[in-house]
Amino acid sequence: MQATVQSFDPATRSGWVFLDDGTRIPFDGEAFDAGPLRHLRPGQRVALVMADGHVTYVTLSTFPTP
Repeated sequence: MQATVQSFDPATRSGWVFLDDGTRIPFDGEAFDAGPLRHLRPGQRVALVMADGHVTYVTLSTFPTP
């Protein structure tokens, strides 16, 4: 699933993204730490993996997802 970063807090490694349909969803530090990234910035495109309505993995849209 693709999304656009709305906000990212480097202290907690959590943030919010907008899905392509405009839905705003949060991700936590655990989902961010599952991927290979060190930082995100607003407007950046990301790929997400979700399970049971919860983001479990965040990476750049050009990187493979598990």
